[in-house]
Amino acid sequence: MKKLFFSSVAMFVAVVLACSCASCKNTAKTSAAEADTIALVGPTFSADSAYAFTAAQCAFGERTMNSRAHDLCGEWIMKKFASYGMTVEAQDADVKGWDGTTLHSRNIIARFRPEATTRILLCAHWDSRPWADNDPDSTNWRKPVMAANDGASGVAVMLEIARALQSDTTLKVGVDFVCFDAEDWGTPQWADVADDADTWALGAQHWATHLPEGYEARYGILLDMVGGAGSKFYQEGVSKQYAAEIVNKVWRTAAGIGYGSFFPMKDGAMVTDDHVPVNEKAGIACIDIIPCFPDCPQSSFGPTWHTVNDTMDNIDPNVMKAVGQTLIQVLYSEE
Repeated sequence: MKKLFFSSVAMFVAVVLACSCASCKNTAKTSAAEADTIALVGPTFSADSAYAFTAAQCAFGERTMNSRAHDLCGEWIMKKFASYGMTVEAQDADVKGWDGTTLHSRNIIARFRPEATTRILLCAHWDSRPWADNDPDSTNWRKPVMAANDGASGVAVMLEIARALQSDTTLKVGVDFVCFDAEDWGTPQWADVADDADTWALGAQHWATHLPEGYEARYGILLDMVGGAGSKFYQEGVSKQYAAEIVNKVWRTAAGIGYGSFFPMKDGAMVTDDHVPVNEKAGIACIDIIPCFPDCPQSSFGPTWHTVNDTMDNIDPNVMKAVGQTLIQVLYSEE
């Protein structure tokens, strides 16, 4: 991930005004929830467990494409999903990076209750950005990113949901967890070529054009950077364009179970991310839960985005709790 794009000047003005209350400096770890207004359903999401899953991925090192750390972490992710009773498979493909590099990509697909015909898609990317090209120190621009938030946190939330579901007999839908690879090999800011949206989300592009015959999902939810301290999740523009009903469902649910402060009813920017090919190529209505820091001079994605500071020091388990418990509530509210 990622880049912002705007369909018009009006959209830009709306986003700036809507997000004006957020701050780059708002990185203090937050309390988990306000008072509930509707009853919780489904299992309890463990923030401590999700935090541990994030740390476990980072323990392999930076999971950059074609690296040993990447391959070892991928095997670990598959084994963790399988240990929770998921049906797991790898979708391997060689894809071309912006610079012509052949990237040995592996999308990881884990299915809960694979026999269910009604399915919900949860997804996140698991690779690390190979260049900290948004770091305030230019000497770091060609260093890899640990990607605790921008990668590991989304996978960790999905792993914790899978762990919580493992002995369930009451959920009425099947769940597909998809870990997209090769998302963050997009054109670096220091490159002498123009950025191209198609250089991002390579694994998601491949998945979206190589679906199993007859595969359908009721909708999808992409988790991107869902553990960063100070995160607020505004309603991303592409999500509202393709799946406004799902955006409303998720944000209303968050508010109803006490996490409205993490999911303000405000418009965010339009973002190039894995949900774009899921919507446009797979034809599955998919939203993106992604933070908005519009007053942050470093990046509206937050102060650690594509920097060497995207480490465990800046992960807040309470943010992961807000996202994870909201998703469990959404899943268990399906008929």
